[in-house]
Amino acid sequence: MSAPAKQDRDTVEAARGMAAERRGGPPWGGMGQPAEKASDFWPSLRRLAARLAPERLGVVAVLVLGVVSVTLNVIGPYLLGVATDVIFAGVVGRGLPAGLSAEQAEQAARAAGDDTIANLIVAQDVVPGAGIDFPALSIVLLGVIALYLAASVFGYGQGYLLNGIAARTVFVLRRDVEDKINRLPLRYFDTRQRGEVLSRVTNDIDNVQTSLQQTLSQLLTSLLTILGVLVMMFVVSPLLTLIALVTIPLTLWLTKAITSRSQPQFVAQWRHTGRLNGLIEESFTGHELVRVFGRRAQTEREFAERNAELFGASFRAQFISGIIMPTMMFVGNLNYVVVAVIGGLRVASGSLSLGDVQAFIQYSRQFTQPLTQAASMANVLQSGVASAERVFELLDAEEQTPDPAVPARRTQRRGRVEFEHVAFRYLPDTPLIEDLSLVAEPGQTVAIVGPTGAGKTTLVNLILRFYELDGGRITLDGVDIAAMERADLRSGIGMVLQDTWLFGGTIRDNIAYGNPDATPEQLLAAAEATYVDRFVRSLPEGYDTVIDEEGSNVSAGEKQLITIARAFLADPSLLILDEATSSVDTRTEVLVQRAMAALRSDRTSFVIAHRLSTIRDADLILVMEAGAIVEQGTHEELLAARGAYCRLYNAQFAAAATGN
Repeated sequence: MSAPAKQDRDTVEAARGMAAERRGGPPWGGMGQPAEKASDFWPSLRRLAARLAPERLGVVAVLVLGVVSVTLNVIGPYLLGVATDVIFAGVVGRGLPAGLSAEQAEQAARAAGDDTIANLIVAQDVVPGAGIDFPALSIVLLGVIALYLAASVFGYGQGYLLNGIAARTVFVLRRDVEDKINRLPLRYFDTRQRGEVLSRVTNDIDNVQTSLQQTLSQLLTSLLTILGVLVMMFVVSPLLTLIALVTIPLTLWLTKAITSRSQPQFVAQWRHTGRLNGLIEESFTGHELVRVFGRRAQTEREFAERNAELFGASFRAQFISGIIMPTMMFVGNLNYVVVAVIGGLRVASGSLSLGDVQAFIQYSRQFTQPLTQAASMANVLQSGVASAERVFELLDAEEQTPDPAVPARRTQRRGRVEFEHVAFRYLPDTPLIEDLSLVAEPGQTVAIVGPTGAGKTTLVNLILRFYELDGGRITLDGVDIAAMERADLRSGIGMVLQDTWLFGGTIRDNIAYGNPDATPEQLLAAAEATYVDRFVRSLPEGYDTVIDEEGSNVSAGEKQLITIARAFLADPSLLILDEATSSVDTRTEVLVQRAMAALRSDRTSFVIAHRLSTIRDADLILVMEAGAIVEQGTHEELLAARGAYCRLYNAQFAAAATGN
């Protein structure tokens, strides 16, 4: 029920300018493209970040754990520098004569013209004649190990919380998308491929979750590490820190330049992914038609073209964004060389200890590493934001009109339907139904006939409020359906479509879908009334036979009977049959017609029929042309009038006679 039935679809698509593409070919021949939205990175990123607001307490806990973990990690290199100084002082002191003070050793080195050694003796606190102080070294190394262990524990806790935050955020996003889909009007789905919509609901949301899980932890840790390392670098050597920071503007400029070129490619990548999924979904659904009409080569060609488009966009997106990491590594290596050279000169002059230079080199690597990590996460983040943008487009789509705040309810369920000067059109400039009035009394069977595109299925879709009226009103048992809740309205209506649909599950499950609260006895009675029981008992598993979503392991007629049984079990006050017996054989049709006659007792029934022989006994026959009722009456009255119905009737049976 997610689109107009076949006889109205031509009218709708002609108004949209698509019918010419689809006629004469398989159903995927004229697929439209989703509207392309320009890349809008920062607003989409802010909107995605705003969805983390319900997790603010968890985010605060993550920040605290991250600060503690990073703080412990950045202290580690400083302590390792202290350990290096202990070792170096011991090595230098062991080579000096014992009994001298540090000042005497320094003066002796300067007197010998070795100022470098003299500077090292002062900078390293060397004790002449003493070796390595292993107790002090052990304390420092054990402290480093303890720091790193504690940092790992806090880091694991941070990662655990972050993954939970990302998973719950996407859980809510997926729930919101599902709720949104249920609020979207059929117009939305009429203008989009199912595969493209499914791609947004599945692929794009999964990509958002993957991006959040990968980037939240990495980016947060990287930013905190940059801040912590920067503080420690200033503590060790402000001069070397300023030299190292010279590369930051260059890093930011390069990152911005690259990401500005890669973001549109990620948007194109996921747009082409949706189009390719749409083609695959339709090709698999209609694989029999592909073979029957010999369109395998055309389908493969279309697949190759769209796959090539996706490949091109994906390659460009990944290649451009992939340049970021090697570029950052190059800048980081330049920074490392400069720091190493200047740091060595500072050690030789005695301005810094060897341990300080070692710690600073570690910090400089730690400083460039999170920058590189953040840059490498840019492509993941851009891909996730591009997917989020597509999901937000769906969430921002115009919804169907909400149900009334104080809905009207029927005091009785008799099934009286009245159209009062109803007007409707799919597009503002393309009229379909204008000033239509009719009354269907309780218990009447109203048959609707007419050529393709006359508005027959549209008529019943308006009763179900799948579309809103442009004028007039429809009442059900005297209550305007626009004043009712949709769920309340549809709960009393049973519908059997021309295009049958079975869900994955057992035959029992598919019948029970009409009334989940039905007892086994009621389900069996519905199956017997619609002659489903007759063929089910011949199956090895009976009612527990599992059928797939397409119902490929049951015949077309058996599928039709199951959908009719589903409507029977619902026990509606209003029954709508859209060419419901089109897929059953003649003998079964007679049996089903008898069952329907019993079902229609005290119920209003709208029957859309192409085979006029099936509606001879209808209480009222409506003949529609171009959205208007041109004739109405019983079968005999309309034949006697020798008008449009008579022409349809004679043409149908004349064709049948000619065919025989």
